[in-house]
Amino acid sequence: MTEILFYHLHRQPLERVLPTLLEKSIERGWRVVVQAASEERVEALDAHLWTFREDSFLPHGTARDAEAREQPIVLTVDDDNPNGATVRFLLDGAGVPADATAYQRIVLLFDGEDPEALAAARARWSEAKTSGFDVTYWQPDEDGRWQ
Repeated sequence: MTEILFYHLHRQPLERVLPTLLEKSIERGWRVVVQAASEERVEALDAHLWTFREDSFLPHGTARDAEAREQPIVLTVDDDNPNGATVRFLLDGAGVPADATAYQRIVLLFDGEDPEALAAARARWSEAKTSGFDVTYWQPDEDGRWQ
């Protein structure tokens, strides 16, 4: 059964949280596709994942790259799955794909400071529950650990 995890970003920007979650996915041997809402966001994330930490980078590509199918992480704006990922990250309000059951996990990250993003996440939560998905909600505690 597909798990849908909702990550409520609070006092932590996406640019800090996403690389950590992607690292954990790669450590587990998962292939990942990250869907953003705009090409501009894809370009910004593409640059960020190479430089987010001095001692590390995340191997990745974009859906536009010729070798996208070989990348462990692919950034895209479309709902395709160019690298055969089993985990899909949804950013910036990207919708749950029609083939959601093809994934082991779908991770929806949303800005808890944005009322529209919060309302959209609540609606997606209800839709996921109604559709029978296993859903989990995560938020950071005072020390920034996910609970």
